[in-house]
Amino acid sequence: MDALSIWGKEFASALGSLVPTIGWVPRLSWTGALQRWERNCDIEDPPLRVKCFPMQRGYRRGPIGWVSRTAVRQHQHLLAASSGHRSPVLILTSPYYAPIAGLWKGPVVYYVTDLLTKYAWSHEPQIRRLDKRMCQAAWLVCPNSTRIAAYLNEQAQCPASKIVVVPNATRKANLLQRVPSAPAALPADIGDLPRPVAGVIGNLAANTDWELLERVVSSTPMLSWAFVGPTSGPAGSWEQHRCRRRLISMGGRVRFAGEKPYGQLRDYARSFDVAVLPYRRREPTCSGSSTRFYEQLSACRPMVATNCVAELLEKQPLLSLASDANEMIAQLHDLHAAGFRDGYEALRWETSLGETWETRAALMMAALAERIKARTSAGDRGSEASVQALELTETNP
Repeated sequence: MDALSIWGKEFASALGSLVPTIGWVPRLSWTGALQRWERNCDIEDPPLRVKCFPMQRGYRRGPIGWVSRTAVRQHQHLLAASSGHRSPVLILTSPYYAPIAGLWKGPVVYYVTDLLTKYAWSHEPQIRRLDKRMCQAAWLVCPNSTRIAAYLNEQAQCPASKIVVVPNATRKANLLQRVPSAPAALPADIGDLPRPVAGVIGNLAANTDWELLERVVSSTPMLSWAFVGPTSGPAGSWEQHRCRRRLISMGGRVRFAGEKPYGQLRDYARSFDVAVLPYRRREPTCSGSSTRFYEQLSACRPMVATNCVAELLEKQPLLSLASDANEMIAQLHDLHAAGFRDGYEALRWETSLGETWETRAALMMAALAERIKARTSAGDRGSEASVQALELTETNP
C-alpha cells in the first residue's frame, strides 16, 4: 500500500516477479467511509495484480481517519486478500498508514520514497509523529536515499539497524545488451529535429529549473531540445511559470512531446545525444532518489545535471554536475566539441546492470530475511513462521 506512483508500480511489479504480490490503490471520495467495495484493477505495463479500494477523503486528518475506521477496514481487506498465505509481508509507503502497521501481526516494511515533511501541504509535526509510529511498528525501514534515512534515524528515532536504503531504479527490460556506439534513432514525433539533440524527460513541473533552462537553451544554438513529459503541474514561482511558457511556445528546435507511457521513455532516452537533468534546488527534490537518472543511465548517453539532488553528488563520473547555467552551458559546448562521447559509456552500461527494480526488490527481500532471523534469535517466537515462509520462497520463488 499503495502502488499509485510510477515507482510504486514498478517496484511492486519487480517484487511480483519474485513472490506473489498485490498492489493496493486507494480511490478517494467524500463518501469513502460508507463504501464497502473492493475490485481488481490489474495492469499490464508493468504487469501487476492490483486491488482498488475506497478511502475516505480527508483520512490524513486524525479525527476523520478515526471516525471512518480507515485502519480497521483496510486491515480487514488486507487479511482477506492474504488468506492462505503464510506470514504475509505488508509493505506500506505512507506514514498515514501507521495505524494499519500497528494492527498487522506479520512482518511490516516501511518503504519511504519521499521526505513528506518538506511538502508545502504537509503538517510537519503530524508526519513526524506518524513516522515515529511507523518506525516502531516496522520490522524493516527502506528509504530511497541517505538523506531520508538520516531524517528517519535522527527525527523519527528509527534505529539504524532497521534501515536499509533502497534507491529508485529502472526496468530490467530497459538494459542494453552492449555498450551503444551512437544514439538510437529519434522517435517519430521528434524525428524531424536536427541533431544533436539534448533531451529532458520526466514530470516537467516545479522540480525543474525553468529559469536555468531558458538561459541554457538560448545559449546552445547548436542543439535541438526535446522535452518529454507532462507540463500540467505547477512550475513553482510566477517567473518559473513564465520561463516554461516561453520555452513551450518557442517551437523550431525546441519540441515538447507531451506525456508518454512509462514503457516508452527508454526510446527517447536512448535517442538523445545528451541528457539534461535540470533539477531545481528545493525540497523534497533534493532529498529524493532520481528516477530520471536511472532511466538515462540505462540508455548510456552522456548526462549533465544540476547539483541540486544530494544522491547525484555521488554519481560522478557517470554524469557531469553544474552549479549554475553558465557551467551547464560550458559542459554542453565541451560535449558538442567531443562528439558527445565523454569516455564513460562503458562504465554507465556496466553500472546500469545492477540498478534495476528487480535488484531493488531482491535487496529488500534479503534485508527483511535478515531482520526476521535477528528477531527470531532474540526470542520473538512470532517470527518463526516468517522465517519458514521466506525459506520456502527462496527455495521455490
